[in-house]
Amino acid sequence: MYIGKNKVRRMLIKLTLGLSLMTMCLSFKLSANENTPVTEQRSQAIKEIVQQSTIPQLIQAMKANQLTSTELTQFFIQQVETLNPQLNAVIAMNPNALGIAKQLDEELSKGKIRGPLHGIPLLIKDNIETKEMATTAGSLALKDNFTHRDAPIIAKLRNAGAIILGKTNLSEWANMRSERSSSGWSAVGGQTRNPHDLNRSTCGSSSGSGAAVAAFLSVAAIGTETNGSITCPSSANGIVGIKPTVGLLSRTGIVPISHTQDTAGPMTRSVVDAAILLSVMQGVDDKDAATKIAKERMNDDYMPETSKHSLKGKRLGVLYAAPLAHEHVELLFNKTKKVLEKEGAVLVEGLSTEPYANFYQDSYDVLLYEFKATLNDYLAQLPNEYNTLTLKKLIEFNQTHAALEMPYFQQEIFEKSQKKAKLTDPSYVKALQNVHQATREDGLDKMLKEHDLDAIITVTLTPAWSIDRINGDHFTGSFSSFPAVSGYPHLTLPMGKVHHMPVGLSVTGGSLSEKELIEIAYRIEQLIDYKYH
Repeated sequence: MYIGKNKVRRMLIKLTLGLSLMTMCLSFKLSANENTPVTEQRSQAIKEIVQQSTIPQLIQAMKANQLTSTELTQFFIQQVETLNPQLNAVIAMNPNALGIAKQLDEELSKGKIRGPLHGIPLLIKDNIETKEMATTAGSLALKDNFTHRDAPIIAKLRNAGAIILGKTNLSEWANMRSERSSSGWSAVGGQTRNPHDLNRSTCGSSSGSGAAVAAFLSVAAIGTETNGSITCPSSANGIVGIKPTVGLLSRTGIVPISHTQDTAGPMTRSVVDAAILLSVMQGVDDKDAATKIAKERMNDDYMPETSKHSLKGKRLGVLYAAPLAHEHVELLFNKTKKVLEKEGAVLVEGLSTEPYANFYQDSYDVLLYEFKATLNDYLAQLPNEYNTLTLKKLIEFNQTHAALEMPYFQQEIFEKSQKKAKLTDPSYVKALQNVHQATREDGLDKMLKEHDLDAIITVTLTPAWSIDRINGDHFTGSFSSFPAVSGYPHLTLPMGKVHHMPVGLSVTGGSLSEKELIEIAYRIEQLIDYKYH
């Protein structure tokens, strides 16, 4: 989740993605005997393969003996060691990563391939449980929260052959602590910075995941979203992000905010890679009732049909939020629309998502109610000494450790949530009904049906703002609330840059329309041809 404010200033500092043989100190060191850098010449060759390849192409390179998983993993370890001291994108590294990579190489040499992610290193947002590393949500209150178990979506990634390389920094408690928070700041990980400009925000709360993918610290990453936490940092860092339909992926083992809005999702450098990760992670979880709702409509494979793509005849509704907030963004959006029309898309203008007057307050209240209930339930089920924690005790912890936890902003959201009653409270029930009606039946469903639309497009967000830990975030023009509150899918992909900062294009649709959105986004991606390096 992120909460909006207003302020922007510019200063471009480009990061080189080239490797250096000089390694920098990290707070998380791998064992020295495993961390032997490859030669500079080989590193450059691997870098070129990584920059030009999707996940299927990387695996094909492994099959052709052009690359090993061990080399790939070592490449990203060196990238983290070189760049992370500036970015603060990675919060912990998996000490077993290279050993796992070597095992996967041995299996491949014998003709065994575990799945579509065989040997692929991934980074995971640090509110998702992984068995080798602590799950902190960025808070010192959970600093040593080792659950020694994988969230179901992580187990699925491993079963498909993925290597969990490490955990990414995030806005502490997924931006659910303060109304003046700085996206990407946590007491555990510090301030995440945008690889396109170190003075600018990564947005959040999947800040580290966005920055890491953009800076080539891993092949891809997994983020989570309640409202904008995948799509905003994807746009701000210039990558692809998918916030799936709520219920398509299990939420078990993820530090929660809202049972009606929370979901994990892929953050990648291509639509193809996002589709693969989504295909792997989807599935029914008996411990997550929301996944049962989606059972009958799940697609087995979201991979776009690369040989059959055309936008001809596709009806795309056009919404305006971010475009009107920045004249250069509007110019970029208009340029993109012309490209889509030339390709045969039918653009339907004049759409509006104006909700009822109290919509945003109601949607905020829903989160305040759900956060207290879901977080207390999650904490109580932890398999360690942290299971005695509650939201009330976290508030007390922050007060006791204010110098470390609250040097810049406070915990108003925690305190407001703590005052809320149970989920049987009529005020909560009514607010939830109202916001669902506004975003579903009277919102996206109505818009899609009345105009016979295949999808809706808009600008995801204006360019990233300057980091401001005193006053908080300053983003404008976000479209995240309607797909977030409705629980419907929201995909963003890079549209271009404004003053050297990325701007994303949002593609959204009705419940469980991921397959169609991915097909459309893939074709748009080919037309725009955004450069990641």
